[in-house]
Amino acid sequence: MELKYGSTACTLDLPPERLAGIIAPSPIDVAEPPADIIEAALDACHHRISSFKVGEKVVIVTSDITRYTGSELYLPPLVERLNRQGVADGDIEILIALGIHRKQTEHEHRRILGPLFGRIRVSDHDCDDPDALTVIGSTSNGIKVSINRSAAEADRLILTGTIGFHYFAGFSGGRKSVLPGIASRKACMASHFAVLNQGEGSGKNPLATTGTLEGNPVHLAMVEGCALAKPDFILNTVLTADKRIVAAFAGDWREAHEAGCRFYRERFACPLAEKGDLVIASCGGFPKDINLIQAHKSMEYAAQALKDGGVMILLAECRDGFGNGTFFNWFRFKRLAEFEAALRTQYEINGQTAYSLLQKAQRFRIILVSQFPSHQVDEMGLIPARTLDEAMEMAALMLPAGWRCYLMPEAGSVLPVAAA
Repeated sequence: MELKYGSTACTLDLPPERLAGIIAPSPIDVAEPPADIIEAALDACHHRISSFKVGEKVVIVTSDITRYTGSELYLPPLVERLNRQGVADGDIEILIALGIHRKQTEHEHRRILGPLFGRIRVSDHDCDDPDALTVIGSTSNGIKVSINRSAAEADRLILTGTIGFHYFAGFSGGRKSVLPGIASRKACMASHFAVLNQGEGSGKNPLATTGTLEGNPVHLAMVEGCALAKPDFILNTVLTADKRIVAAFAGDWREAHEAGCRFYRERFACPLAEKGDLVIASCGGFPKDINLIQAHKSMEYAAQALKDGGVMILLAECRDGFGNGTFFNWFRFKRLAEFEAALRTQYEINGQTAYSLLQKAQRFRIILVSQFPSHQVDEMGLIPARTLDEAMEMAALMLPAGWRCYLMPEAGSVLPVAAA
């Protein structure tokens, strides 16, 4: 079997008796053209669009280039429907929900807007510009929510994006377009900080996990922040692993998002009878393994299929390194307790990801096949290997007699769910 690694592939020759199973998304037959899927979703919320009036200022929020959503396919028909209601192009703004990410280039704006580029005004959210932000209220746990002024002052606010698993918010999409998408840096950090239990040393909230919405404190903070923005409706896509639109959900920002999350979980979660001794996971090649922050998603999902103390081999080229300049610095903390204390003192989203990685490094034995120098891999508590063959030789010395293995060729696209 071939497993993708960067722009190449690694060949794995595994004896059949060792294979417990291949964990992959269920095959999805996308019979309808994406245009038909989008039009059907917009038809379903026609009563909301039909309430828009001539002269109203409309802001449409969409994701940046790091999260492909199919925006170049769904934004044109959405704008066309607004035009039919008498909303002029000049009264429409497309706002890129950068969160704390960098601004987009003109080329990236072209890719996001598709045929609308040059016709509809587009702007990048800036989480650090106080003049471009305004306070809209506070959540029940005291998060002061400041969001993009254009969105807050618009007559109508539409949220767009895509639904997928998120390793501590449960799912992406929906409410996430507001908080953290178009919020201040401080509000972004505060909403993500909810991943930790209250009280020094109490660790991560067990409900702040992949595929969980009910009781998830990060999700609840995002929901409260979104409610303050009062969006008119959402349009969210669901994509296959190869980025084809398989479904779209439009309507009430809570209900349509929850429906999309149910749809996604039914198709992209894989039930397991038991966990494995070994999981061999590929992120799916470039660009899914472009850096370690991106690859962490695959590590998180692969961990769900692994017994405590088990061995994981993660294929992640990471040609662009860590993905953020401050990420590696967090591994100066070797003990989870001191790491958590530092996070509580000065929370960073990249620090949260590093903390999550260290948790897994100490719970399992993770062999990382990557381009990182060995000393950096060691520093993170992982085990370095240059090739899959070398990683397999290492794993063989760690595994029990009669070990069984799961393969995950697209580990970032499927969530293993083991029986309790």
